[in-house]
Amino acid sequence: MPAPNHAEEVERLERLANRLDAAFRIPGTGIRLGWDSILGVLPGVGDLVTIAPGVYIMHRASALGVPGHKLARMGLNVGIDWVVGSIPLLGDIFDVGFKSNRRNVRLIREHFGLPERHPLTSGNH
Repeated sequence: MPAPNHAEEVERLERLANRLDAAFRIPGTGIRLGWDSILGVLPGVGDLVTIAPGVYIMHRASALGVPGHKLARMGLNVGIDWVVGSIPLLGDIFDVGFKSNRRNVRLIREHFGLPERHPLTSGNH
């Protein structure tokens, strides 16, 4: 069972991830996107700006004691998001579906045995 402060920190990270990856619903669809997708359309600058919160989530995961193999997976998620996201148009479409920040919070939740609040496979993604 995780310490209460771990659960609270994971909740904070999840709120951040949801703002980045799923803050807005496209009307008439089940598609959600967040600030990461919106800012990512700005050539170059948008992708650089949106990588910072992903790195922050990884930093907090490390401070909470998430093991290296999960941090490596989180780094891969952030890297994929950044590399593919930097491709004009294709990257923007990919970013709407990939949701690296939510994936990374899911890895943190798994480590601490916390249930998912917003599974990526549901209509809430």
